[in-house]
Amino acid sequence: MNDLAAMVTPKVVVPHVIKGRLIAGDGARYGAFATPALDIDALVWPRSEPGPAFSTPLKEIIDLLVATGERMQSDPSGVMAEAYAAMADVGDLDRGVLKRAYDGLPHLFAKDWLKFLVEGEVGEDILDGWRRVTDPSGRTSRYRAFPPRLVHVLAGNAPGVAAISIIRGALTKGVNLLKLPSNDLFTATAILRTMAEVDPDHPVVKSFSAVYWKGGDERVEKYLLRPIFFDKLVAWGGEGSLRSAKKYVGPGFELVAFDPKTSISMIGREAFDTPETLAEVAEAAATDSCLYDQSACTSSRFQFLEATMEEAEAYCALLQAALGKERLTASSAGVRMPPALREDIDALRSLEPFYKVWGQSDGRGVVILSEDPVDFHPEAKTVNVVVVDRLEDALRHTGVATQTVGVYPAARKLDLSEKLAAAGAQRIVTLGSALGGGVGIPHDGFFPLHRLVRWITDEC
Repeated sequence: MNDLAAMVTPKVVVPHVIKGRLIAGDGARYGAFATPALDIDALVWPRSEPGPAFSTPLKEIIDLLVATGERMQSDPSGVMAEAYAAMADVGDLDRGVLKRAYDGLPHLFAKDWLKFLVEGEVGEDILDGWRRVTDPSGRTSRYRAFPPRLVHVLAGNAPGVAAISIIRGALTKGVNLLKLPSNDLFTATAILRTMAEVDPDHPVVKSFSAVYWKGGDERVEKYLLRPIFFDKLVAWGGEGSLRSAKKYVGPGFELVAFDPKTSISMIGREAFDTPETLAEVAEAAATDSCLYDQSACTSSRFQFLEATMEEAEAYCALLQAALGKERLTASSAGVRMPPALREDIDALRSLEPFYKVWGQSDGRGVVILSEDPVDFHPEAKTVNVVVVDRLEDALRHTGVATQTVGVYPAARKLDLSEKLAAAGAQRIVTLGSALGGGVGIPHDGFFPLHRLVRWITDEC
């Protein structure tokens, strides 16, 4: 922290939660906000003793999570409402999008979803104890999913990241240090405070801390991010965050990365069967493009369209109009477009007929039509529609950094799924269905609970 930051009066004071206890104060200042001063020794759980929840039956943990979700929804103490108000004042998301996202958080804690997550990714028996197996030679062994010691570097593009991180950390019974992101300083602590209101002495409550430090601060990270204290670093976020985190990874300290990804759409000629069909496809494609005003990795940024140029122009006009509509995870006006992106788009306007552009830089959506993908990253409700002769032509633009692929019509997935998987794509959905997924099925190409736990064997 520099001297100038220390002199600025912060507009917002962000509380911490340490091992289930609320910590207030403004001893550390970061310009617009302040937090309590970090006591680094308080952020670790010594390996000389098991974590608080290591032996807690999974049923009791699920009961606590369900009760937490119910209390989040009723919010008798106003903790969630306070967090929403603070996020609305200083966060990046539109107020309407944020309100709907907060309203949806309690549903992530529903018992049927929690049980589906556990059974789909690991299994209740192996979280609660040992599974015995006998190999073909008659040799008997047992193994289990042992509770981990985790540092979570959270992303702040959607409140659900904090919620699902807390759920996964609780279900795996380990100890969890959550690093708050600067663009969501409130959701994780609000959920943990609500959990503490349900049962302040519960072992899971004592297994969580949520604090802020500036990413890359070696005074903190060089001490904390070591195998003497933690097993794994669970990192969300952009390339910069992951690059900073990776330098601490080594023997005994593993990286579990939810890498930054790009998602696309693949739209077949069937979209042009009727004017009504084309309008429906544009609506579905806009829904996939506007997830959290296009801040989510699942948001489609490039759409590959089987069409003539004339057909594509008609589609682009419909898509641009659809981008300007308010949706569950999108505002009508979107977010402020970064100046560099605005300059890139304005440059393309002068390059007709090679590029055509619909919409203005006013947050209501911009569509760029081209024969090859643009060489910049579309964001702030910007979509690049690329004309192709066949959907298979889009495969050369698909790789291991491609997360979600929305396909229209759904029947075309049968032929494309294996090809997309071979190209590196991780998730294939029907166009318009990009929101959701990842619970009890692979997320970013792996089962998160399976990766978070430590696998221990007891042989013979």
